[in-house]
Amino acid sequence: MAYTHVLAVAPVTDFGPAVAWYQRLMGRPADARPMPGLADWHVSPYGWIQVFEAPEHAGATLLNLVVDDLDKALVELAERGLAAGPVEPGSHGVRFAAVHDPDGNRITLVENPVR
Repeated sequence: MAYTHVLAVAPVTDFGPAVAWYQRLMGRPADARPMPGLADWHVSPYGWIQVFEAPEHAGATLLNLVVDDLDKALVELAERGLAAGPVEPGSHGVRFAAVHDPDGNRITLVENPVR
């Protein structure tokens, strides 16, 4: 079986405010709104983040986004009004910090993943 795309879904309770928050996180509007209650950000040709109104599932998502420069990414988020938690070290030079959307879904920015 071959897979062609990875779609990470963040379920939310209130679609409008959630989309506004994710626009701040991503630094741009959604790339697509294919149906009511769904917004897509294409972060790579084959990887998308989807925000989907599904109150019964909201708040339990863990999403990791790899960045080249964590410090720079955190400054950009702060400029957009989003504060990340403390920078934490991992093994092999990995560093990460997390932000939470209004429903509590955790989005972790990861720098220097194990290569």
